[in-house]
Amino acid sequence: MKKGEFAFAAAAHIPRLMAEFEQGPLAGHTPCRPAGVRHLAAALAEVHVELVLIHPFREGNGRVARILAVLMGLQAGLPALYFDKFSGQKREKYFAALRAGLGRNYGPMEKLFTVVIERTLQIHGA
Repeated sequence: MKKGEFAFAAAAHIPRLMAEFEQGPLAGHTPCRPAGVRHLAAALAEVHVELVLIHPFREGNGRVARILAVLMGLQAGLPALYFDKFSGQKREKYFAALRAGLGRNYGPMEKLFTVVIERTLQIHGA
């Protein structure tokens, strides 16, 4: 495996994993209600990590997970989240956050989402 790659769920497990995702993290955090940055970042981090680790789509898993994060943010009253390009060191931090999520440690991803939320609010003057 190359750096930054993961072994994702086998195709036969995806329907069950998606049902567990829908009934677990997704149901637990949606609809996403207005809350403080830390609470929102924690909710977005858990949902994002759990969806990406299932890897249900052939292509675009990260894009779909980011769209879901944008929708959850909009539910919570945030402007559309602004995601900087993840390259170089940012990309490595993102993959490290996903690896931490394998053990249900969402803290590193929460830190990344805190930055995304704060940057979004700064851009929109909120």
